[in-house]
Amino acid sequence: MKRRDLIRLGMLTGVFSTHGFDLFSGDKKKSSDHFSPVVISTWNHGLDANKVAWDQIKMNGDAIDAVESGVKITESDINNRSVGIGGMPDMEGHVTLDACIMDHNSNCGSVAFIEGIAHPISVARAVMEKTPHVMLVGEGAKKFALDNDFKKIKTPIPEVKKQWKEWKKQNRDKLSKPKVNSENHDTIGLLALDKKGNLSGSCTTSGWAYKMHGRVGDSPIIGAGLFVDNEVGAACATGVGESIIKIAGSHTVVESMRHGFTPQEACEEAVRRIIKVEKNVKNIQCCFIAIDKKGNVGSHAIHKGFNYAIKNSLKEVLVDSTYELT
Repeated sequence: MKRRDLIRLGMLTGVFSTHGFDLFSGDKKKSSDHFSPVVISTWNHGLDANKVAWDQIKMNGDAIDAVESGVKITESDINNRSVGIGGMPDMEGHVTLDACIMDHNSNCGSVAFIEGIAHPISVARAVMEKTPHVMLVGEGAKKFALDNDFKKIKTPIPEVKKQWKEWKKQNRDKLSKPKVNSENHDTIGLLALDKKGNLSGSCTTSGWAYKMHGRVGDSPIIGAGLFVDNEVGAACATGVGESIIKIAGSHTVVESMRHGFTPQEACEEAVRRIIKVEKNVKNIQCCFIAIDKKGNVGSHAIHKGFNYAIKNSLKEVLVDSTYELT
C-alpha cells in the first residue's frame, strides 16, 4: 500500500478508532479479557517506525525491544528536523537530544541535553538497565554513552547548520517561537502492546528549534512525555513540552484510564487541563496518544493537524487525530 493510500485510509477511519470502535472492522469493541497486539506512534514519521517495531512484535518479541528499535529509525533519518541526527540546533548552534524509555515493570531510563550521540533512545535504555539512576544529562550522559561504546555523530549536519546561520543573522539572540504543527517541536513517541500483553513506550526528540541553550522539554521526563503502567495502559505526548510538563501530561492520561476513562477520553481530559492552565493556547499545540491493556487506542490535540500511525497484524494506517479547538 502506498503512503498516500495509507493517509487516505487514515482520514477515513480516524473517527472510528478514536471513539471506541475497532479500527479495522468498524464493529463496536466488545468487553473481554483478550488483548490485541498493536503499535502506535506520533506523526507520519511513525509509519516507518511502526514497521520496524511490528517486526519485533509479530515474532513474539518484547514490547521494550519494539519501542526502542522503532524510534531508532527516526533518529537515523537525516531528513527529519525534529529528531536525531537531522535535528535542528539551539540558539548557539548545538543539536541537543532528549529521550526516554519505559517498560512493563515500570523500569525507566532517560537522557537529556546529550550531544553527538547517534541513538539517545538506546543510551536511555542503557541508563535503565546498567545504572541505579533514571536520568543522566549533558556531559555526564555523553560520557556514559561513550564509555559504553555508543556510536558518535557530528551535528548539525551541513544543511541544518546553513539554516541555523541564516536564522542567526536575522534573529541574533531572539528566541524562536514554536509554530503549531511544525517540526519545531515534533517528537517521535511510540507505544507497543506485545503478544504477552505487556506494554512499553519510548520517546525521542531534538526539541524546540533554536531553543535556549540548556532547554529540556517534556520528552525525556517520565510522567510528562511518556508513562507506562502495565496494569492500565500507556501514553506519550508531543508538542510544546513546557505546557505538557505543567500537567504531568502522560501520567495524567494513564491515571485517567485507571479511573475508568477510555484512551480517547483520557487524552481529551489531558488536553482540556492544558487549556485550563495555559489560558491562551492560540500558538500552543499539545497532543497525546494512548493505548490500554486490550489494545484500544486514543488520541487528542489542542488544534487540528496532528496525526498518528497505527499498525497491527491486519493493517497500517495514518489517522487524523481529534482536536479540541477549531
